[in-house]
Amino acid sequence: MISFINYLLSGVSLGSVYAIIALGYTMVYGIAKMLNFAHGDVIMVGAFTVYTIASTMGMNPLLAVLVSIVVCTLLGMLIERIAYKPLRQASSSLAVLITAIGVSYFLQNVALLIFGANTKSFTSVVTWGGISLLDGKLKISGITIVTIVVCIIIMVSLMTFINKTKAGQAMLAVSEDKGAAQLMGVNVNGTIALTFAIGSGLAAIAGVLLCSAYPSLTPYTGAMPGIKAFVAAVFGGIGSIPGAFIGGILLGVIEILSKAYISQQLSDAIVFAVLIIVLLVKPTGIMGRNIQEKV
Repeated sequence: MISFINYLLSGVSLGSVYAIIALGYTMVYGIAKMLNFAHGDVIMVGAFTVYTIASTMGMNPLLAVLVSIVVCTLLGMLIERIAYKPLRQASSSLAVLITAIGVSYFLQNVALLIFGANTKSFTSVVTWGGISLLDGKLKISGITIVTIVVCIIIMVSLMTFINKTKAGQAMLAVSEDKGAAQLMGVNVNGTIALTFAIGSGLAAIAGVLLCSAYPSLTPYTGAMPGIKAFVAAVFGGIGSIPGAFIGGILLGVIEILSKAYISQQLSDAIVFAVLIIVLLVKPTGIMGRNIQEKV
């Protein structure tokens, strides 16, 4: 029973990271109707920024995290401005998809040129050892607790921002109808840029938490977590912020329990198989909603 609780907590912790990343995917898709497949590599950039500032230069880890958030936020806005904005009126979504893949490979290769292909040892930014329960039988690490708490704070803050602020209401308006929102005086370009900025800033946080829990770093660190976070977004209902949260948590729990009780080699296959089953039963995802196309 203790082992199961430990696995469950590890799954929730990993799922919290997936949920933070998935929030970026689901916001960009929900508002700009674009799939930003370079999002996973922004995670890598954020982690390398912290590695460079904290491990190499010896600066305060919390300061390194703040710098990482700023760097990824600016990077997200730059990617949107250079790569995606010119394609916003493209007749085919395939052009955006190909561009996103190109941006992803570009970021990976720049990281390869700067840092090399060797795996770097990432020093956790969380130094707290955690807590022990049940007379020491159940130990919960500090990074597990911090990851779960940070995910909940981000989720609540994001929902409050969307529902209570003028910028958040503008995002909702743009997600419903860009043309109508523009006629009502909403700055569509600024709103979409803000969406990319928020999503990329969250990616930096996710990268730091992921590498703190699994302390290794390469130019390809963000690739698989990025794909799994996209799966989580689709799982929960892409375009839905609560759906991204629920999808991420469920995906993390399924992955860890699959590794523990079935097979480490098959865990990824099981995750994707569960996604296929969910989409066969409910194509819009757990919290997705059907959208009627106007003809």
